[in-house]
Amino acid sequence: MLKEFKEFAMRGNVLDMAVGIVIGAAFGTIITSLVKDVIMPPIGLLLGKVDFSNLFLVLKEGAPAGANPTLAAAQQAGAVTLNYGLFFNTVINFLIVALAIFMVIRGMNRLKRKQEAAPAEPPAPPRQEVLLTEIRDLLKSRS
Repeated sequence: MLKEFKEFAMRGNVLDMAVGIVIGAAFGTIITSLVKDVIMPPIGLLLGKVDFSNLFLVLKEGAPAGANPTLAAAQQAGAVTLNYGLFFNTVINFLIVALAIFMVIRGMNRLKRKQEAAPAEPPAPPRQEVLLTEIRDLLKSRS
């Protein structure tokens, strides 16, 4: 059984998948930073200086009841919150990742179609045939 597992794990597809997962995880952190640090601040500014990560609804007040200006303060007070701002950020992350993957696959499909559409070069004639053609042409030129 150990031998079978080793053969399975060493197949090319499994290794390719592992590399894809590692690169995908790194890509995910880049996209998260892009959304959090680059995309959401201008959107929040356009919407009236809104910080999406601090959009939440208090379902149950915390120990010192009262207004909690930030999500961290509400959670520190023990409040139960519905964090819809963080959900918006996550949805935007997903949409950007999906768009990026779509663009990569679209590009790969275009390249694949170009390769399939390219006319195949006719195979070179065998060496014997080339030599026979040269001999024929020499005989024709002598007569």
